[in-house]
Amino acid sequence: MTAQPTETHAARIARILADRIISGDLAPGVRLRQDHIATEFGASHVPVREAFRQLEAQGLAENLPRRGVRVTDFDIAELREVAEMRASLESLALRHAAPHMTKAILAQAEEVTRLCDTATDVRGWEAANRRFHQMILMPCQMPRLLKTIDDLQAASARFLLAAWRQDWESRTDHDHRTILDALSRGQTDLACATLARHVGWIGKRKPGTKNSDPRGTYEISG
Repeated sequence: MTAQPTETHAARIARILADRIISGDLAPGVRLRQDHIATEFGASHVPVREAFRQLEAQGLAENLPRRGVRVTDFDIAELREVAEMRASLESLALRHAAPHMTKAILAQAEEVTRLCDTATDVRGWEAANRRFHQMILMPCQMPRLLKTIDDLQAASARFLLAAWRQDWESRTDHDHRTILDALSRGQTDLACATLARHVGWIGKRKPGTKNSDPRGTYEISG
């Protein structure tokens, strides 16, 4: 998650806390203490409370009666819901993005895919992988849809970083290249179908099982 030029104090706090939650530095169930966070960031309680609301909207934190704000736990049923939503919404965004796709965007996305392939740890791969998805979807010019997708990608990232923290193994992502090749040929249906399956894998497999890998376990031709 990168800072934006016009980022508010609350947004900056939320972004940094979200990165800590997604990376696992803040574990599920950990309480987010308003006073401590306000002191760390040199902020009043107002932007901290707003940051908490943003984290709640992303599904990364929850405000529990008499227990305060805490990092949310993993929920497999919710994870599957996230996967299905991503599959639908990202394919929708790509369908609208395809008519505006340029050779420059495709070239940049290919470069990001190479970063995925050569990543030496899961965090580096996840950052490059998320960048790839953002890059090919951005031309859809639908900011509300993209914001929703970004939140869903953050939820997926928590699982990926936790599941593969110790078992990372670099592999070539065939799905990314199938998507780029289809887009370059004007085969929008193929690109959207590949993307939907590519992001939906997480909802169809149990964490920790073999082949639960999104990086091109399958290929679609046509």
